[in-house]
Amino acid sequence: MLLHGGLGTRLRPLTHTGPKQLIRVAGKPVSQWALEDLRDAGVRDVAVVLGNLAPERVVEYYGDGSWLGLRLTYVYQGYPYGIAHAVYAVKDFVGDEPFVVYLGDNVILEGVSRSAKEFVEGDYDAYVLFAKVERPERFGVGVFDEHGRLKGFVEKPKVPPSNCALVGVYFFKPPHVFRAIEKLKPSWRGELEITEALQLLLDRGLKVGYSFVEGWWKDTGTPEDLLEANRMLLDYKLKPRVSGAVEDSSIEGRVVVEEGAVVVRSVVRGPAYIGRRSVVEEAYVGPYTSVGEGCKLARVEVENSVLMDHVELSNLGVRVFNSLLGSDTVVSGGEGRPKGLRLILGEKSRVDLRV
Repeated sequence: MLLHGGLGTRLRPLTHTGPKQLIRVAGKPVSQWALEDLRDAGVRDVAVVLGNLAPERVVEYYGDGSWLGLRLTYVYQGYPYGIAHAVYAVKDFVGDEPFVVYLGDNVILEGVSRSAKEFVEGDYDAYVLFAKVERPERFGVGVFDEHGRLKGFVEKPKVPPSNCALVGVYFFKPPHVFRAIEKLKPSWRGELEITEALQLLLDRGLKVGYSFVEGWWKDTGTPEDLLEANRMLLDYKLKPRVSGAVEDSSIEGRVVVEEGAVVVRSVVRGPAYIGRRSVVEEAYVGPYTSVGEGCKLARVEVENSVLMDHVELSNLGVRVFNSLLGSDTVVSGGEGRPKGLRLILGEKSRVDLRV
């Protein structure tokens, strides 16, 4: 199951009009990277659990999932009452089959294939992934004894017992997890906490395994997290390809120019991604920039930024950098020597920088 709900409050205004998991990084929505990871781990049937923030956009984008090699079923959770609440919503979908829960705003470079294999071969009742983080109080955290054995879990503790954060990928074998969730009461946050369900499994003597993510992992909950995820995916996943038209331009390093895109009298320096039907004219697109579909960039400089679909930038006298621009955003200006500009704009924003 893929969790595609939540309110995305830390990403506003980008999430005022759509789910955070559909924000594109390195050319794909964050949740698509997760679905492809599940597919590569051997999963074929996925329940996508939808929240109450424009769920129709998710259905419209993914459809039945066949174009990804998956069979998708949509389950409506509505208001986000917690991960455990979302897990219980797929009880009928799961039946008696072991399953994996994957938070749709996670990016895990190494993927979950190794963990899926360990879960199956180890005959565990549950299996979780940890990562060592600098601010564990933001996450569910593992509790370990002096011998390193897993003893418990606590959700967003003020004084963390360890720096081992739950990554947001959980493997379960029915019916134990559903029975545990049925015993839960809402926490102080008003949610059914998955950490409390995991604690109940441990308390009942069930076999709960774990491993640590060895490579890079990011919970893309803030603008800074999204920009970092974009950089990492461009660095490690981007395969250079020029399918669009390039005229009188310089393409340097690892760059993707998708079909229907046009690059004219410009410099694109990779790693960078130019989406379908986008036009880049007399512009500079610098490293770690992702340009969505149908964008128009004219006489601008952009670097280390994520532009969603149908963004228009023109005649800016400053360089746009470290920025996230929502779909249908328009930023225009007059003449002048580029300086610097950092923006986080939601969908359909309008900014006029002319003096």
